[in-house]
Amino acid sequence: MTTVLSAQNLHKSYAGQAVVDGVSISLNKGECFGLLGPNGAGKTTTLRLMLGLIEPDGGHLRLLGHAVPRHAREARLRVGVVPQVDNLDPDFTVAENLLVYGRYFGMKDSEIEARIPALLEFASLAHKKDVKIPTLSGGMKRRLTLARALVNDPEVLFLDEPTTGLDPQARHLIWQRLHELTVQGKTLLLTTHFMDEAERLCHRLAIMDNGRLISEGSPRDLIDRNIEPQVVEVFGERAAQWAKNHATRHAQRFEVSGESVFCYVTDAQPLLKELQRHPDLRYLHRPANLEDVFLKLTGREMRE
Repeated sequence: MTTVLSAQNLHKSYAGQAVVDGVSISLNKGECFGLLGPNGAGKTTTLRLMLGLIEPDGGHLRLLGHAVPRHAREARLRVGVVPQVDNLDPDFTVAENLLVYGRYFGMKDSEIEARIPALLEFASLAHKKDVKIPTLSGGMKRRLTLARALVNDPEVLFLDEPTTGLDPQARHLIWQRLHELTVQGKTLLLTTHFMDEAERLCHRLAIMDNGRLISEGSPRDLIDRNIEPQVVEVFGERAAQWAKNHATRHAQRFEVSGESVFCYVTDAQPLLKELQRHPDLRYLHRPANLEDVFLKLTGREMRE
């Protein structure tokens, strides 16, 4: 495999507080790598370090063969970025936003204009070529931001929560487009709070908390290593009391969260049989997923 990004033992602190604490990550050509973590885990700072936008306090980083941050500018000529917040220019049309952005990479207008039809088709925005940004929906703006990140035909794409705030239809369209990019051989680094998004798109991923990577592998590997294979969610006012009396006998592990109880089991049948004796309780039986792993490793408490 060709390594396109290698980060070794990255450190970054602010006011004496470690934000990135010994992070090591490598990305292979053509894969989608996910970086997951609660708010404040250090994900965005890690991305900024990888792009050479800030300088690390320690560690080594190479992006597309260039030492970063020393030669970050050369590396970024072959990189695309989709930021958390759309920063499209509202005074320009859809096509003009692509044209102006392409100039930042030193591209000739004729070269950019030749790419615009395919980029707009990719984003399903060909019919919006000449409209101003304020008239676009949130989903359209997000798709345009993705198309803009591709104007220089990058080898690596950094995507910071690319589908936040989108409706299901827009999210699924972006998932389809991101999958197409990996099929084309492009490398994606994705941060997201949507576990189903990471599970669908990522070949490998790492879970980050308090500035450190706490687990890494394929989505399936992380689920198999960290969680029981089946989950029974129990709901109702009496769920917590029921769990104290019965869950310990039938579940390997359970967690109470408000009026919900999450029971983690290898064999769900004894637990399901027990629940049939309590018609006042509702329950859902499902396979374990990446969100279960995420909550087990990072906790259920709110992060601000």
